[in-house]
Amino acid sequence: MRPTGPFLFRALGDVGGTILVVALLAVAVLVPVLNNLPPDSAFFIPNYVVPLAGKYLCFSLLALSVDLVWGFAGILSLGHGAFFALGGYAMGMHLMREIGTRGVYRDPILPDFMVFLNWKELPWYWYGFDSFWFAALMVVVVPGALAFVFGWFAFRSRVTGVYLSIITQALTFALMLAFFRNNFGFGGNNGLTDFKDVLGFNIQAKSTRAALFAMSAIALALGYILCRLLISSRFGRVLIAVRDAESRTRFLGYRVEHYKLFAFVVSAMLAGIAGALYVPQVGIINPREFSPANSIEIVIWVAVGGRGTLWGAAVGAFVVNYGKTYFTGALPEAWLYVLGALFVGVTLFLPKGIAGTAQEWVGKLWTRTAPKQSLAAQPGVVE
Repeated sequence: MRPTGPFLFRALGDVGGTILVVALLAVAVLVPVLNNLPPDSAFFIPNYVVPLAGKYLCFSLLALSVDLVWGFAGILSLGHGAFFALGGYAMGMHLMREIGTRGVYRDPILPDFMVFLNWKELPWYWYGFDSFWFAALMVVVVPGALAFVFGWFAFRSRVTGVYLSIITQALTFALMLAFFRNNFGFGGNNGLTDFKDVLGFNIQAKSTRAALFAMSAIALALGYILCRLLISSRFGRVLIAVRDAESRTRFLGYRVEHYKLFAFVVSAMLAGIAGALYVPQVGIINPREFSPANSIEIVIWVAVGGRGTLWGAAVGAFVVNYGKTYFTGALPEAWLYVLGALFVGVTLFLPKGIAGTAQEWVGKLWTRTAPKQSLAAQPGVVE
């Protein structure tokens, strides 16, 4: 059902989305406050939990970006890890420039890995990254530009289905191989790390980590609202029509490739923002983030949470990654099997995911109770 009414109601879309946004805004305030309580307090949140939960929120934003194109446009992208990594590298380049003379080799211009590899000058594509605002712009411009170029050729050529999925996976694999090269100028196998501060604040400080967590929660809330507004608009209705009957939608006169391209670019930009928030919280970005296996795992998050629900994708990413963290400690030898079993179990018993199944159950409950309520509301009727 398409949301109608005031702007905020249309933006939140449904009960699940409303709960998600309210919860995110609440934890953005509560977690930093509870982290500052005395350690012996019952409500104290340990320091290690804050960046860990912030990482989960970044993954949730990444899953949300995939659900926008997969759940509502029918584009199964197996290469969204590339957009996430590019956003992370853009932020990592800025953080490397911020180190300055505090590096091991104390070079005011060149990062340590360039000095070690005997680079004589800074590559041209590193220019401007000493400015935070330029780096923030590149966080969305670089993934968005790559998505535009890729989508322009793919969608105009009417590449769909499994062929498009394979091409997106080939894209991220090619980028992974390129970034592994030492002469590519991005740190090779080791990537970018040893960050000192961001915007002048110590990146290891408790207050900085709390601020990054709050920014991640707010970014996820805003990302959800943006996606919900797109889906509840005329654009979203056409996008869903493209997903369900692309040939028929094209026959009606719609430029299908334009709708798919716009959604793909917006999705890539959201993934880039997720990557940029992820890097300062984990302290490193390397070519392994381009791994095709990572992109496949993102699709699992969306499937577990509920494809085509938006808020379910965000919840699925959080749940799966929390389980991943738990089982890597409790069952280090078997956590991959647990993850696979979870995906198979959801596919067999919850084909609509957590959110889709919950919506279905609520709908059935409402259908059963609604007639009784309407009957009881009629004057003179006794049950």
